[in-house]
Amino acid sequence: MALGSNTKFYETPNHPFQGERIASEHSLVGRYGLKNKEELWRAQSELRSFRREARRLLGQAQGDADDAASEGGEFLSRLQRIGILGTEEGLDDVLSLEVTDLLERRLQTVAYRKGVGNTPKQARQFITHGHVTVENQRVTVPSYMVPTTEEDSVSFDENSPLADELHPERAEEQ
Repeated sequence: MALGSNTKFYETPNHPFQGERIASEHSLVGRYGLKNKEELWRAQSELRSFRREARRLLGQAQGDADDAASEGGEFLSRLQRIGILGTEEGLDDVLSLEVTDLLERRLQTVAYRKGVGNTPKQARQFITHGHVTVENQRVTVPSYMVPTTEEDSVSFDENSPLADELHPERAEEQ
């Protein structure tokens, strides 16, 4: 079996040249410091699969949201653990999720919001270079979905030169 896989984890847009879509994608890529639109399309595909699962569960229960919630308990608890859904939200709320809800839970965005980097792109660089830890474990994947339980433990690696408050790359924060 080959090491590579032929499976894509995203779908490209159906119409490649729609100015409005391209502009909104460009703004999201810039705001969240994504490497390219493929990362955005991957988040959109993941959101699409969440919505598809919620519709399937609601359909199985013939629209009875309480029945569907009991069936999809694991699905809902997973979304709540990641922080995409609140503790009181149900399957109906999954259908109203936006792609920004997923992008906000990426390690890159969480690290930026916690002040690890001055910009989302800088936070991404610190993550890929191994300067950021989650629960004292080095994580080098900017797209890592940070569970709500681990959100407070995102910080610089204690062995990283960036852990020093006086490091030149961190001096801009003050």
